[in-house]
Amino acid sequence: MRRITLPSREFIPVLGQGTWGWGEDPGRRSDEVAALHAGLELGMTLVDTAEMYADGGAEEVLGEALAGRRDEAFVVSKVMPSHASRSGTIAACERSLKRLGTDRIDLYLLHWQGGYPLQDTVAAFQQLVEDGKIRYWGVSNFDHRALADLRDVPGSSGLATDQVLYNLSRRGPEYDLLPWCADHQLPVMAYSPIEQGRILQDATLNDVAARHGVSAAAAAIAWVLRRDSLCTIPKASSPQHVRDNATALDVELTREDLDALDRAFPPPSGPRPLEML
Repeated sequence: MRRITLPSREFIPVLGQGTWGWGEDPGRRSDEVAALHAGLELGMTLVDTAEMYADGGAEEVLGEALAGRRDEAFVVSKVMPSHASRSGTIAACERSLKRLGTDRIDLYLLHWQGGYPLQDTVAAFQQLVEDGKIRYWGVSNFDHRALADLRDVPGSSGLATDQVLYNLSRRGPEYDLLPWCADHQLPVMAYSPIEQGRILQDATLNDVAARHGVSAAAAAIAWVLRRDSLCTIPKASSPQHVRDNATALDVELTREDLDALDRAFPPPSGPRPLEML
């Protein structure tokens, strides 16, 4: 498993597991737990969730899946902007800890920027670190301007990552956000690397996948992972889906592959607003 380095110098896998959609259907719960276990066995120990997913249901499933195996995973969760006051962030984290059945969250993110002052949210993150309830903190869905503003907030040196939407059909971050993060040595976490399946019927992507003997999803994930200092967290709801995602790690896209994908999914020629799902 390749790894990237956080500002703390801790390593995390480039390929992890997402849980968006988990906990919404009780009939899928056993498959979701089995998927998480399959990923852990493959070294996909980076696991992302959020209090928003299924109103906490995804955290509960993840907590069940990690029972007795908590130390094997690097757990990421998120606070909603509507809870991101100083006291609200701390209370939200404590609720997440209870649902997860753990005493700490490895990386705690502000899900997107809301109405509360960033200095209050950052102060809460610092308090949570001091109390041992989280190890690191970061943000999600911040463009490079928001990140620049965040750098002016006291305590912002603790920023560990920015989690953003990035895939073949959402290449806007390449123009300004990814270069900014590279310049400031801030690792990026890409969510929805296969655009929730919407890009998987593309003919060019399928041609590239066929040349490498993998699925279109694995080829799309490999394309995201071609960049340094970037990890990604595709969701999988079954062990087979997890194993398929993991084949992306064995794909080395050629110049011919990348040129073909650039024609099918053109890179940005100018700044674009940061997109979200």
